Amino acid sequence: MSTSSGTVTVIGAGTIGLGWTTLFLASGLTVRVNSRNPEAADVVRKAVELHAPGVPGGADPADLLSRLELESDLEKAVADADVVQENTPEDARLKQELFGRIEKAAPAGALLLSSTSSIPPAVLGTGLREPDRVVVGHPFNPPHVVPLVEVVGGRPELVERAAEFYRSVGKVPVVLRKPILGFAANRLQSALLRESIHLVREGVVTVGELDEIVTASIGLRWSTVGPFLAFHLGGGPGGLRHWLSHLGVGLEAGWEQLGRPAMDEETVRLLVEQADTAYGGRTFEELTVERDIRQNAVLEALAKAPAEATTAAAGAAGTGEETTR
Repeated sequence: MSTSSGTVTVIGAGTIGLGWTTLFLASGLTVRVNSRNPEAADVVRKAVELHAPGVPGGADPADLLSRLELESDLEKAVADADVVQENTPEDARLKQELFGRIEKAAPAGALLLSSTSSIPPAVLGTGLREPDRVVVGHPFNPPHVVPLVEVVGGRPELVERAAEFYRSVGKVPVVLRKPILGFAANRLQSALLRESIHLVREGVVTVGELDEIVTASIGLRWSTVGPFLAFHLGGGPGGLRHWLSHLGVGLEAGWEQLGRPAMDEETVRLLVEQADTAYGGRTFEELTVERDIRQNAVLEALAKAPAEATTAAAGAAGTGEETTR
């Protein structure tokens, strides 16, 4: 992890806030957590102890906790903060009221960031003296491991400052060119989830089998190349142009066959029952640790693979006419 200095105030001690807290602490920052939960101190401590080994490179929980502060009073929590990362429920009015108070109490130069997964920055800034001061920094869960953070904002200099801050704590910020409901990563995830639910609901596979299909195929592929590069390579020497004009001609017809499952009581019951069967024998803590270990193993392997070896491997790939999706 990179080493930074300064104070970050994390608003909210839910799943995302706790992940951010661990990451910021592991980056050398002082972290002040603001939460209305009367048991916040215990919740945060346990989360840091659970997540510390899972940050890239690992971290000593005791060292991290030595720089942790808790402050239930919002105005006091942000009074001298360099960065504020908000993580409250997806309620626009709640967040607007919150940022109104934060703007008045935080230093003029503090970065005001939101982890929202759906609300545009212009909406978050409604009612502020400087409506374009709030920048979205939407992480992909878990934020202490997965590198991506989508950055969306209206004021270019604040967007760049936010992106630089996230880079300083080891993240990979991608600035979206314009806001869109759900942003980019969640829209992609939602599309795959919808079809996953459809396949389970139709009895094609179980929840556990669907997970295995993804991790043994497209999950592995997408950990090294994105969808467009994957199909560019799938088109052989002719690249994406060849793929789209030959293998891709039936795309629209295939899209018409994708499911639109109803999230009714029967569907929810089916998914939960199968999830209990697939994962019920293991605790949340056990599954979390395994997830972090596996994801870090992928990140470490990719970091060790030199760019020239990747290029050479691509050049040595088969050049036959047959291609696959």
